[in-house]
Amino acid sequence: MRYIINIDGACRGNPGPASVGVILRDSTGKSVDKVGAYIGTATNNIAEYTSLIVGLKLALRHGVNQLLVRSDSQLMVRQMTGVYKIKSEHLRKLAMEAASLVRQFDSVQYQSVPRTQNADADRIANEALDDATNQNKSQISK
Repeated sequence: MRYIINIDGACRGNPGPASVGVILRDSTGKSVDKVGAYIGTATNNIAEYTSLIVGLKLALRHGVNQLLVRSDSQLMVRQMTGVYKIKSEHLRKLAMEAASLVRQFDSVQYQSVPRTQNADADRIANEALDDATNQNKSQISK
């Protein structure tokens, strides 16, 4: 059975406080597990790659063999599929860590989705960031 992870990184400032949100779903769309975690100070791209790594590890813990990764980060999806070259050394290291995890699956596919189709992962990431910083997104924009 193919599983799906929706992943998202959240960052307030670039760099700034950052977090990740991941939802693992089965092929019927039923939520299996989810993770929201504060990752410290990071750039948005680092948060996106970290959410991928967290999501892959979560799927492996659940014994998933076939996985569809859904992300609203077109850059990360295109870099992980080889469409774009990874220029940043730090992102390259994260991509290599993700690639080593991907090799543990029978199949991993990537799908870039609009932010509106990734709202649950975004909400989890922002809640983790709110909890860690004691400041929610709406307070910052005022």
